Amino acid sequence: MKISYNWLLDFLPNDYKRSPQELAEILTDTGLEVEGVEEIESIPGGLKGIVIGEVLTCAKHTGADKLNCTTVNLGNEIVPIVCGAPNVAAGQKVLVATVGSTVHPTDGDPFKIKKAKIRGEVSQGMICAEDELSLGKSHDGIMVLPQEATVGQSAAEYFNITSDFTIEIGLTPNRTDAMSHIGVARDIVAALNHKENKTEKLVENHAKSNLSAGNCPVKISVENEEKCPRYAGVVIKNLKIAESPDWLKARLTTIGLKPINNVVDVTNYICHGFGHPMHAFDLNKVDGKEVLVKTLPSKTVFTSLDEVKRELHEEDLMICSATKPMCIAGVFGGIESGVSNETTAIFLESAYFNPVSVRKTAKRQALNTDASFRYERGIDPAATINALNQAVDLLVEVCSGEIEGGYFDSNPAILTKHEVEFSPAQFNTMAGIEIPESTCIKILADLDITVLEKGEELWKLEVPAYRADVTRHADICEEILRIFGFNNIPIPKKISLSPGKKSRPDKHSVREMLSQLLSAKGLSEGMSNGLSNAKYREFLGEKDNSIALLNPLSADLGILRSSMLFSALDTVRHNLKFNAEKIAVYEFGKNYFKAGDSFAESEQLSIILAGNANDEGWNQNTEKADWQHIKALVYAILERCGIAKAVKNQEGKAYWMEYGLDMKFKKQNLISWGKVSSEIAKKADVKANMYFVEINFDLLFDAFTKSKMKISELPKYPGMRRDLSLLLDQSVNYDALESAGKKVASQLLKRISLFDVYEGKNLEKGKKSYALSFEFRAEDKTLTDAEVDKEMNKITDTLLSEFNASLR
Repeated sequence: MKISYNWLLDFLPNDYKRSPQELAEILTDTGLEVEGVEEIESIPGGLKGIVIGEVLTCAKHTGADKLNCTTVNLGNEIVPIVCGAPNVAAGQKVLVATVGSTVHPTDGDPFKIKKAKIRGEVSQGMICAEDELSLGKSHDGIMVLPQEATVGQSAAEYFNITSDFTIEIGLTPNRTDAMSHIGVARDIVAALNHKENKTEKLVENHAKSNLSAGNCPVKISVENEEKCPRYAGVVIKNLKIAESPDWLKARLTTIGLKPINNVVDVTNYICHGFGHPMHAFDLNKVDGKEVLVKTLPSKTVFTSLDEVKRELHEEDLMICSATKPMCIAGVFGGIESGVSNETTAIFLESAYFNPVSVRKTAKRQALNTDASFRYERGIDPAATINALNQAVDLLVEVCSGEIEGGYFDSNPAILTKHEVEFSPAQFNTMAGIEIPESTCIKILADLDITVLEKGEELWKLEVPAYRADVTRHADICEEILRIFGFNNIPIPKKISLSPGKKSRPDKHSVREMLSQLLSAKGLSEGMSNGLSNAKYREFLGEKDNSIALLNPLSADLGILRSSMLFSALDTVRHNLKFNAEKIAVYEFGKNYFKAGDSFAESEQLSIILAGNANDEGWNQNTEKADWQHIKALVYAILERCGIAKAVKNQEGKAYWMEYGLDMKFKKQNLISWGKVSSEIAKKADVKANMYFVEINFDLLFDAFTKSKMKISELPKYPGMRRDLSLLLDQSVNYDALESAGKKVASQLLKRISLFDVYEGKNLEKGKKSYALSFEFRAEDKTLTDAEVDKEMNKITDTLLSEFNASLR
């Protein structure tokens, strides 16, 4: 958010008018972080080094027909200047860019004036045209000033050049009170009052118009009070539409707004100065002299100020005349009721609209305006009439307007304050120091927070409505501390760095541990949107438990993802589009799904492999990512968490698998991993073999914290491995094979794993091929082939007989 330094000074008492840099430091200390301070000049360069001179002599240059040799009195010296302007003449008062100054032309880059020789004649300066100084666009000749101009006077002083500073604040969404110059000034005054032990107040311009209630020439009806809790308006007639005065245009241009005309500029001034958006309607276009605040039927067409025809939603609140809509309430005006050069009278609106209603409408209509920015975060309902008074004062001043009748106010008794309980004892515990009660009370008073009751343990406080973010004890603590100054809290003399005794790591530690593991294995961490494309719902079929958004930002973000696969498909497709040869990504994220009549979420860890498994190098060839690579990552995670032996395998049942495994922990699905089916990849426009892992991180953390870690010596003796390739019925799953093998084997068998699955051509219908590996090791000796062969024969005979299998 941009703040004008000069505008800010309007609200500060004289003793608190500090430099822009000092104010920036104060604001940052109070929580309004200043991201930059930039000087803004009404004329580029500020006409520095430009002075008024008088041409004493003017003669043709002997070496150039179109040049003149002049002598110019600059007040403190007389200098020769070669000039090419056709209208230069002796006796003229002119603008001279002196040697060393920089000229900022209307078009083109700035350039520095140097002493030079032009066709043999010395020239010490430049007599300027108006476009050479950004004073206009004319380049017909030099700019000639009236004879009353004072020789030697600076051009900046003559033209009353002003400068300002733009203070850029990184405003957080909760600070609705600081969305205006007066709100920012309030924090400065509170901070300096505490620092200097003063009781200064904001400088507030009290309205002169003294509007009276009732007798408004326009009939106003609020049909939807829930969406519009307060609506006020007044009629101003005999207006003269013109450019705004220079001071008003300067205020707006400093914060990046383009002046339009005096009426619109006044409404923008009130919006950014006092934080209250307003809207002016051409009174002659308010049919029937009647204003209705209501919703309209769905798909009603409305043309907004940007000349876009918009289809309204049935929940969009509109400001209408007796016959047609005129404005999207709190968001954007209509082209048919806006103020133009022919306007002579206006109906001026000042209202408080429901923040949720405005936000939903702004998102539906894809509009982000200064008004919606403030309304959807919550403005001060109590300021409705004060803002109207301030605006009327300015309209009378800059537009020569006259008030007709009084103002209308639909709800003058609207609740404008709320109560919060505060515990001084808990506050001091949180702060880490003892802050006197008197200091707390003074800071709260400077923030317009009143102490209603002081109990022994709890205080009852009254908070103004413009502090919609202050609703809890913790919020009050923050308000006091940011004005007291976090930098003023002393560092403890003794800090204990001894870690607390923790029997198990927390969730963050486990997440960090796995992140380091996967990063060390060459994977990149991803972070994707929890919103996903609604087209992915078709993959789920009857098991669709995804959550659709009522008001999606776009078709691509229409649902909350119920599977990390949705984000994974987008990631692979995007990277393939940019010719990525290796895609190895892991991500921690959440799935969202329906759980009966309510909604639920669970944290997941996903892994994607596609394309090459490794980077190409001079000492290695690239190879494609496959089952073995994804398997290695899954078992690395299980081993690191110490639960590899507690997990049971079974054939994968996930809708997205071409083949794969499901891993169970205490009968709950912990991991699903395998190859993404060609059909799903094709529908998602992924043109590569893709391997995917989805881990229930909530369950993984639970398993990790409940597992008993055993520490043992590394094996002293080598192991032996045997592989077995079986032709099986489609109904046989890996978990059954593993259980049967372990049942008949001795303690020498340490591990069984599945390293290849094949289904397709050259196999009988209803058959599949599994390739299994068996690892054997003895703790006290080196195994012989005979011992391992004996174990393998028992396992092979069992698998062949129990599962109607055959060797391949």
